[in-house]
Amino acid sequence: MASLTATEPAICPGAIPTAESIVPACMFAPDRGCTDDPSSGEGFEDGEGTNGESADHLDLSSKLVLVSPTGEQYDSLLRHLRERIDEGCGETIYVVGMGSDGGDYGLDEKDMEASIATVRSLCEQIEADLIWLRERTDSGGKIQDYLIRRCVGEQDFLEVRVAVVGNVDAGKSTLLGVLTHGELDNGRGFARQKLFRHKHEMESGRTSSVGNDILGFDQEGQVVNKPDSHGGGLDWTKICEKSSKVITFIDLAGHEKYLKTTVFGMTGHLPDFCMLMVGSNAGIVGMTKEHLGLALALNVPVFVVVTKIDMCPANILQETLKLLQRLLKSPGCRKIPVLVQNKDDVIVTASNFSSERMCPIFQISNVTGENMDLLKMFLNLLSSRTNFSNDEPAEFQIDDTYSVPGVGTVVSGTTLRGMIRLNDTLLLGPDPLGTFIPIAVKSIHRKRMPVREVRGGQTASFALKKIKRSSIRKGMVMVSPKLMPQATWEFEAEILVLHHPTTISPRYQAMVHCGSIRQTATILNMNKDCLRTGDKATVHFRFIKTPEYLHCDQKLVFREGRTKAVGTITKLLQSVNTQAAKAQQAKMQASKKTFKEGTAANEETGSTARPPSPNTAQLPTVAEEEALCKECKDGNKENKV
Repeated sequence: MASLTATEPAICPGAIPTAESIVPACMFAPDRGCTDDPSSGEGFEDGEGTNGESADHLDLSSKLVLVSPTGEQYDSLLRHLRERIDEGCGETIYVVGMGSDGGDYGLDEKDMEASIATVRSLCEQIEADLIWLRERTDSGGKIQDYLIRRCVGEQDFLEVRVAVVGNVDAGKSTLLGVLTHGELDNGRGFARQKLFRHKHEMESGRTSSVGNDILGFDQEGQVVNKPDSHGGGLDWTKICEKSSKVITFIDLAGHEKYLKTTVFGMTGHLPDFCMLMVGSNAGIVGMTKEHLGLALALNVPVFVVVTKIDMCPANILQETLKLLQRLLKSPGCRKIPVLVQNKDDVIVTASNFSSERMCPIFQISNVTGENMDLLKMFLNLLSSRTNFSNDEPAEFQIDDTYSVPGVGTVVSGTTLRGMIRLNDTLLLGPDPLGTFIPIAVKSIHRKRMPVREVRGGQTASFALKKIKRSSIRKGMVMVSPKLMPQATWEFEAEILVLHHPTTISPRYQAMVHCGSIRQTATILNMNKDCLRTGDKATVHFRFIKTPEYLHCDQKLVFREGRTKAVGTITKLLQSVNTQAAKAQQAKMQASKKTFKEGTAANEETGSTARPPSPNTAQLPTVAEEEALCKECKDGNKENKV
């Protein structure tokens, strides 16, 4: 860690060149190497904004630009700050007192006050909150870091989803219990009891389902979770109303037999980040590598939390950390592990985390609460990775269904794109025949809070009108009629086999996970004779049971027993003919109707005979069979007499 603190000032002008080269421009974009000049003016690396991007050729690279900007400079700073907020999905880290013109870093007291006043004015213009993070001293004076977060309405909040994975008994549910309920654990499973959904989970202490828990942060970056003093439950509505940002934890199962559920949680719930839990006393065992591999395959940035440091001997803890660093640096991961030991480390890692190369490692104790504040600060600085356009046609994937007394059928899931409003009519499907039916949205809830609309990237639950829960399954979608959706039986995908004991050849069947879709598919053909571990190929799949709604470039995970493969859909092949499917559906309904009418008529006449089918015309009817049986019985009685 000493190495990190020693090089920390260098991180800002552009250290970690390897990380910078692949940084996506979505999260904390301008801070990729903390290049934040005081002038948010260069929301670009090393003053690129001044050389190439700035249309009006204003010099915004000096650290003094915020002290007393001219009207043109102020407008340019405002425009660049807006761009940074949009790129960072509603928030960005902003450094005051650091330029990119090669001069000394730091400002004196007077200049710092003037610069902060300018930043505050910029924030008021774009309706954003200014949250102080830290102050540090450099050769030229003081440097201050601020988090700028866009203000959201009473009924709205920024949402970041974090999947929690790790081996069984690593302390996943316990950590979430401590974080969300604000009470430390007693070392005997006290904290996790509040999170379990089923009786058998409480008895065994092991999570078997996908749990959801929330942690809210207010405009000052303080945690707002206040558990009910009587029942110990959380009032999600109150938390969401007070929060400007909500972290949703997707609590996944660690046990090997629940891997199917864990894979579904990672693909279907679309996490922004992945929190890998490692028990310091047990080390990297069991499913830890499996879960890490899954996160890497789905391109989800990972940070590691080492738990139980209060009960672990120092030499075992050091051994675990050494193994962890070796694993993260290995050719399969190619991460840069950083041990987080103070607030400066948190800010540096959070602002560079989007690169997917940096991997912060936290060491915490759920019993003593050690380093818990650093983890909470890091979670507060995390920003959603993906930007969504509200102008696109709406699309919503279903990952769970419920039947609520007095409400009816409720579906929950994630809005992939577009905007869905109350009373909108969407197409729900595909059903087993591949058709989509129009359905009206009766009410919308986000984190148990009633809202009037949801946007892309937000999770929500909808109450639907006039539909039974039994006719909806996980993997279905609700889409705008403008998309004219079609279900697909067959598709082509580029896959990479991560592990297989023998060889994979055509007619091989395995479970395909793609978003919230979970269905067995068979391999019809591929561009190689057979596939072994480490092979890449283009494979032609066909679903076994029902057609599904797919997109090109969707990620898929392909597994069966110990076999694992990951890939990307490249081509959709056989689509369902909607008109033919509708005609077939109408035919089936008509035949059902006639059958019902026939049985009703039979009941009225007192006959229990079935309507004869063409194939069974020569067989005796039920009435004839009964008559024959009766004759036989009478004959037997006579013989006995």
